Amino acid sequence: MGHYSKSAGQTDFKAIFTALAKYNFEGWAVLEWECTYKDNLVGAAEGAQFIKDHIIEVSKTSFDDFAASGADRASNRRALGLD
Repeated sequence: MGHYSKSAGQTDFKAIFTALAKYNFEGWAVLEWECTYKDNLVGAAEGAQFIKDHIIEVSKTSFDDFAASGADRASNRRALGLD
């Protein structure tokens, strides 16, 4: 998937989660958290929310699926107020 580091210590998580969605990744998203000061339950809650905020729900249909459905000239004219 490539290297996503923006600069030292910064990771482009949006790009990573986008790639996971693009390739239909069905595995787990796991966050490794290390902090010597913060309570582990607080860190776990923050990590879970972080992952939840970045997961992309993939559409079941394509944006342009309607294009293959054919054209109904009469319906289109009615919708445009031409008939």
